[in-house]
Amino acid sequence: MKLYNTNAIRNVTIVGHMGSGKTTFGESVLYVSKAIEKKGEVEKKNTVGDYTAEEHHRLTTLTASMLPVEWKDSKINFLDTPGSEEFIGELENVLAVSDGAVVLVDATKGVEVGTERVWMELRKRNLPTIFVVNKMDKENIKYDDVITSIKDKLSNRAVEFTLPLGTQDKFTGLVEVLNKSAYEGLDCKAIPVPGDLSGRAEELYDNLLESVAESSEELLEKYFSGEELTSEEIASGLRNAMMAGDLFPIVTVSSTTDIGICTVLDTILDYIPSPAQVGAKAGIHPKTKAEVSREADANLPVSGFVFKTIIDPFVGSLSFFRLYSGALKTGQEVYVCENDVTIKLPQLFVMRGKTQIPVDTVYAGDIAVVTKVSELMNSITFSDKKDPIQYPKVEHPTPIIYIAIYPKNKQDEDKLSGSLARLKLEDDTFEIRRNPETSQLLIGGHGMTHIGYILERMKNMFKVEVETSDQKIVYRETIRSKGEAQGRHKKQSGGAGQFGDVWIRFEPCEEDFIFEEVIVGGAVPKNYFPAVEKGLIETMEKGPLAGFPVIGIKATLYDGSYHPVDSNEISFKLAAGLAFRNALDKLRPTILEPIMQVNVYVKDEFVGDIMGDMTKRRGRVLGMEQKDGYQEIIAEVPEAEITKYAVDLKAMTQASGLFTRKFLRYEEVPEHLVQKIIEEYKK
Repeated sequence: MKLYNTNAIRNVTIVGHMGSGKTTFGESVLYVSKAIEKKGEVEKKNTVGDYTAEEHHRLTTLTASMLPVEWKDSKINFLDTPGSEEFIGELENVLAVSDGAVVLVDATKGVEVGTERVWMELRKRNLPTIFVVNKMDKENIKYDDVITSIKDKLSNRAVEFTLPLGTQDKFTGLVEVLNKSAYEGLDCKAIPVPGDLSGRAEELYDNLLESVAESSEELLEKYFSGEELTSEEIASGLRNAMMAGDLFPIVTVSSTTDIGICTVLDTILDYIPSPAQVGAKAGIHPKTKAEVSREADANLPVSGFVFKTIIDPFVGSLSFFRLYSGALKTGQEVYVCENDVTIKLPQLFVMRGKTQIPVDTVYAGDIAVVTKVSELMNSITFSDKKDPIQYPKVEHPTPIIYIAIYPKNKQDEDKLSGSLARLKLEDDTFEIRRNPETSQLLIGGHGMTHIGYILERMKNMFKVEVETSDQKIVYRETIRSKGEAQGRHKKQSGGAGQFGDVWIRFEPCEEDFIFEEVIVGGAVPKNYFPAVEKGLIETMEKGPLAGFPVIGIKATLYDGSYHPVDSNEISFKLAAGLAFRNALDKLRPTILEPIMQVNVYVKDEFVGDIMGDMTKRRGRVLGMEQKDGYQEIIAEVPEAEITKYAVDLKAMTQASGLFTRKFLRYEEVPEHLVQKIIEEYKK
C-alpha cells in the first residue's frame, strides 16, 4: 500500500441497522477498489471484515474492523461497526476518530430502529454523513417510500445525489444528478439520462444548487443574480453544507452486484472532509492542564490516540490509533503521559480485516496499528515528549445488565480472572465486579448478546468455560426505632478471667454508623471505648435478619462496669455485640433495598406502556422531557425489579428503547416482601 499524505486521506465509519448489509458493502468497496480479487460472503464465513470465530458462529459483525481502500490517488479508511446497539462501545470508539459516516439503509425495509439509533450518535458529533440505500437488487422494493422514510424519520435535509435505473434484477445503473449523466453496469458505461427520469433529475439538481447557494452569502448573491455557479463552487458549497449538518447525500447501490459503489467512493472523496479540512483536534497539556490543540499537519510534533485494542494470545496486543499530527516512523520513541513513560514503537501496520500490511511511516490523519506495546490501551494518547498533549478519553455508558459467572472446572478459577482482565483491555464497556457479600463474580454489559460475546470470546481465546446465574441483589439491614440494652460478658476458667459490661442506646440515623460515648465517672475506662466501637462494627457486618450489613444506626455508650483484673479489650468487644443483640426486640429491624435512577429513552407511542410498567415494578416516575426525538422518562425503581430490564424494554418498545441506570440510595423494603427476602437468602 502506498503512503498517503493528510489531504488524500478520508476516515469514514460504516453504520446501520443489523442486516442492512454493512459487511457485504465492505466487501464490495474492497472489490471495486481492487483491494481484493474475490468477494467473500457472510454465509460462507469468508469476508474480510467479519473474521473472528464468534462472528462466524453468529453470522453478524460483533467488533469494529478496518477496511482501507485506495481510490483515485486517495485512501479511504473504512471502519465497519456492529449493527447491534449492545456494542455501543465499539461504535463510540470508532466515531471518536472518524471524519464522516456512511449510513446503510435496507431498500426492502427503509429506516429501521438501528438506523435511528446510529443517526442519534452521528448527530451528537455532527459528522458529515452519506445515506447509502443498499440492496436495490432485492425484491419488493418501494424506492420512493424508502426515501420518504429517510426524510421523515432522519432528516428532511437528505437529498438524492442519484436516481436508480430500475429495481430488483432490473437495477442496472444510476443517474448522477450533479453530473446530469447516467451509467449502466460495472464498467460504468455512459448512457443518456432516460426521459422518464430527466424531469426528476432536473428538480433534484435545482434543489442541490439551492443548498450550495445557502452555504455562503457570496454564493447566494451569485445564485439569485442568475449567474452560473462553477463546479468548484458547487463542490465547495456542498462540502461546507455537509460539514455544517445542512445536507446529507443519498446514493443508491447494490452491494451484491457492486452497482453504485464507485459513486459512493467518489462522493466520499468529493464531500467528506480530509483530516486537514476538519480543523485542529483539542486536548490539554498533561502537566499544566492548559488547553492546547493540534492541526493535522505532518510537519508538527507527533500525537496520536488509541481507539481500539485487540488481544491476540499469540501476537499479543494490537493497538489501533489515529495519528492526529506529525509523521510517525517505525522505531520512533513516543511519550505516554498517562503512565509518564517513553516507549519505542516497533513495526507499524495498516490492518485490512485481520491482515497486517507493514508500513514504514504514518502521516497525520491516517489510522494504523502497533503491536505488542502494553502501555497503549483504549483512550490512551501518545505524543512528542518535548511537546506533549493529551486528548479526551471516550466516555461510555455504564452497564445495564449483570450476570453472575463461575468456572465449569474448579481448576480454571485463576484463569477466569486473568482472561476477563485481558478481555477488559479490548472492551472497556463491560464491567467485572466481585461481590464479597453475595460471593458472586459479576460481569456487566449492555445486553445479553454483549455478555454472550464476551463469554464466547473467553472460551475460544482462553479455553475457559463458565456457568451463569442471576445476579443476587445486595440488601442492607437497619432499625426503625430506639432501644437500649445491657451487654455483659463474663468468663472465668482458672487464672485471669474475662469481664466486660456495657449499656448502649441504639437509634436510627441518616449516616451509616455513628458511635458516641457519654460515660460519667469512669464506669467504663476510656481505653475500652475503641473496643466497644469495634465490637459494634464487627457485629453489624452481618445483620440479624438475613446476614446483610446493618446501616443507619447511632450507638451511644452511656453506662457499664469493669473489673480491674479481668477486664480487657476482647471482653468489651464481645459485650458490645451482646448489647446490640439484646436490644433487637425493641429496635424493629428491617431490610433496605438498593434504589436506582433509570433514564429511559422511548418513542412517544411507547410512553404509556413504559409508565405503566414502571409502576408495576414499584417505581416512581419523577419527570419526562423531550430529547433528540425521544421521550426521556426519569424514574426511581428498586434494583430487584430491573435486573432483566434490558431484555424487557426491548420487548416493550420493538427494540427501539434504551436506558441508563445508576445507584441512588437504600430504602426500606415493603413489609410484605421482607420475609420472602429473608427466606431466599437463608437457603
